[in-house]
Amino acid sequence: MHSYYSNKIEAEHASPAEIEQALRNDYASDADIARRQRLALAHMATETSIERRASRSDWATVWSPRTLQGIHRDLFARLPPDDQRQPRKEEPLEPGELRTQQVSVGRHAAPDAVKLPDFLERWSQFYGGTHIGERRVLAAMASHQRLAWIHPFRDGNGRVARLHTHLLLAQLGLTNGIWSVTRGFARSHAYYAHLAEADEARAGDLDGRGSRTERGLENWISYALGLCLGEVQFMSDLLATEGMKERLAACLAHEEQVVRQGVGSQALGALHHLFVAEGELDRSDFKSILGLGDRLAKAQIRALLKRGLLSSDSPDGRLRFGVPQHALRFYFPGLWPEAAVQ
Repeated sequence: MHSYYSNKIEAEHASPAEIEQALRNDYASDADIARRQRLALAHMATETSIERRASRSDWATVWSPRTLQGIHRDLFARLPPDDQRQPRKEEPLEPGELRTQQVSVGRHAAPDAVKLPDFLERWSQFYGGTHIGERRVLAAMASHQRLAWIHPFRDGNGRVARLHTHLLLAQLGLTNGIWSVTRGFARSHAYYAHLAEADEARAGDLDGRGSRTERGLENWISYALGLCLGEVQFMSDLLATEGMKERLAACLAHEEQVVRQGVGSQALGALHHLFVAEGELDRSDFKSILGLGDRLAKAQIRALLKRGLLSSDSPDGRLRFGVPQHALRFYFPGLWPEAAVQ
């Protein structure tokens, strides 16, 4: 979902169904769709890497220009050379390398390429030097806009900025893999407008002391914080255990009465227990909660696995709660509407 929304911001997204197909190593025959599928999977792999890194990195490390370049390298090195080529350009990207040309984005002329190391070092020291507490959240929001303004790479700056902000919020222990502000950016339809507003020059003596507008940056921070709070509240509501039990029941009723591939409503208690437990269960324990005979319990587990409502690493392995795309409209209504309608 995060990869879908981040790439949608760039008008480079594959559909949810196409992403799901790519996860099964089933790529489209259309070359451009296949390229977007590979880009989605690269984003997913890089985000996973970032979340792992967050748990073992300190605040100074996540702000290092080397970390920033590492995100760019991790993302684009996963793509074949033909996918790394900019549209209408012959030469492929150099993953992790700073740009060497002057560029303009809309009305914004990015800093001279030879000055990029100095800009990034200042960016790193200023925001990375914030003290513990709410100032670090403010730094994460402000730095996203300033990084987009610096535009350190020839291509992929928006994707890298969103992944870096995800890293910062994860390092602060605020996301836990549950939510991402990228969804908010994509669904607000005002992302670029707020970035551009904060790019403007200072508007008089009452608009801060730097060369850029302080008022525009404050508006950006308020916008981004509002999206974060909205995503947190939205996910908190969706993950409430009692509400999930009702939605699980609706999903199982649909499976039993419409899909008719062996999944039954008797799986409700066991699935809800697995959801609340937030982990794995031995098959014997899952069978016990089902309360069915051994033959019927095995058949129910097979059906749940086939439909993706359970997942496991092996034919006899422990069971985990599954969230297939076809169940999203029941489990998490409104979370990813584009996937739920397919």
